Amino acid sequence: MKNTTIEHTVIFPAHSQIPEEFQIKATIEQNTYLVDGEMRTWHGAFQDVYAPIFINNENELKPQRLGSYPLLDCQASLDALESARKAYNLGKGEWPTMTVKQRIKHMLQFVKLMKDKRSEVVNLLMWEIGKSLKDSEKEFDRTVDYILDTITALKDLDRDSSRLKKEQGIYAQIRRGPLGVVLCMGPYNYPLNETFCTLIPALIMGNPVILKPAKHGILLLSPLLDAFRSSFPKGVINVIYGHGKDTVGCIMETGKVDVFAFIGSSKTANTLKKLHPKPNRLRSVMGLEAKNPAIVLSHADINLAAEECILGSLSYNGQRCTAIKIIYVHEQVKEQFIQLYLHKLSSLKCGMPWEKDVMLTPLPETDKPEYLKGLIDDAVAKGAKVINEHGGFTNHSFVYPAVLYPVHKGMRVYDEEQFGPIVPIVSFSDIAEPIEYMVASNYGQQVSVFGTDADEMARLIDPLVNQVCRVNINSQCQRSPDVYPFNGRKDSAEGTLSVVDALRVFSIRTMVAGKDSEVNKNLLSEILEGRKSNFLSTDFIL
Repeated sequence: MKNTTIEHTVIFPAHSQIPEEFQIKATIEQNTYLVDGEMRTWHGAFQDVYAPIFINNENELKPQRLGSYPLLDCQASLDALESARKAYNLGKGEWPTMTVKQRIKHMLQFVKLMKDKRSEVVNLLMWEIGKSLKDSEKEFDRTVDYILDTITALKDLDRDSSRLKKEQGIYAQIRRGPLGVVLCMGPYNYPLNETFCTLIPALIMGNPVILKPAKHGILLLSPLLDAFRSSFPKGVINVIYGHGKDTVGCIMETGKVDVFAFIGSSKTANTLKKLHPKPNRLRSVMGLEAKNPAIVLSHADINLAAEECILGSLSYNGQRCTAIKIIYVHEQVKEQFIQLYLHKLSSLKCGMPWEKDVMLTPLPETDKPEYLKGLIDDAVAKGAKVINEHGGFTNHSFVYPAVLYPVHKGMRVYDEEQFGPIVPIVSFSDIAEPIEYMVASNYGQQVSVFGTDADEMARLIDPLVNQVCRVNINSQCQRSPDVYPFNGRKDSAEGTLSVVDALRVFSIRTMVAGKDSEVNKNLLSEILEGRKSNFLSTDFIL
């Protein structure tokens, strides 16, 4: 449906309108969790899971129940920690001492089993977080590609390390070794892909992992638990569920977590990091929030700018850290840009995730509609207007995008990351204005710049690359391709993620060295020729 047909009930379907292949035929009552290589049964409390999709039964809307998951307590979480520590065994465990070739074999086994669960995971992505069928399929397939690309990158990394060096009379072999126990927490907007972008490199570099799923998109991991269990040695991957204070809080307080991999808000990240009693021993790998601006210059291709800004600001309802979350438009082209942007917005289809070409879908966070309303009300009270038809229309979990103009400093939406379908537009006359905004911002992930004047674009690039980590020329902000570095300045990230960078961030350079003496040469030759060590080896992975 187009926005001109929005009514209070027709957004949500009757059960008979849901295609057979996408219907929920049975709920997932998950009463098990993976620890120490076994599926343990939980006998405590459970959390019900409801979809953001409501079922329309004779104009009465009820949320679709999807199932439930365990609310583990502190002791169950500590058992998972102990399982991971046992698997690491002070660096002596089977997994951390295994050859790279052997670990790759385990990972390929997992990928094979994961592919068999594609339809189940894709369907749960749609139902749990309201992601469109096209984007859910893309997330699954991109995750599989990421794993395979990681394997290829690790082979290249290992090949470069498969020989001894000699410098100043000292022989040495330098490889990358694991860091220890990793606590991995992913985001709800990409509960598969972004979670696996930390989980997979952490695992394949030899680290045992404790995985705590995000607050939404939990059940979609259920079809993969047995694949985890059967593909990796005991204790290498442990999956826990529950409230943060009862699970990850207990784990962090022990000081026995070596790496904290987290994608979410900086506030949550800082709270959890402070629980660790030995912060100097804790390595953090984080993808946090952002307030990425778009800057539309007076010489921009306005049609291109409007198209890219629509995609950048409203793909998956704007629920992406890489989304464009504020648009600066030069006053000479503001009317033209706004007119084109609103025209393109009016053509976007809203509806259920399985509908063809749908763009705008229900939001998974139950409190998000009220939060977005607060941002809109605040902006309107301070002089902004909702300039698009039906802007801010809300029906339970569905919120139609609200385009706000003119937005200025002092409004909440000017500084806060809305993480939803609100589009603030600011006009400017001097390029110093958006640059000053970026300098003052707490965030520094990306920016999109639209223009055709090479001289001005060149003058902008040099200061902008020192404010953010990616400057997008005439294109929306985004993470892909995964071989490029993904990071941020200030409160937007800690560490760098890409296929190659992630392997480095979850490992450390380690070497075996010895002076050039007959005793050492004989010793090294015997170890290498007899293949007595997995680390000290010249084996070449094909």
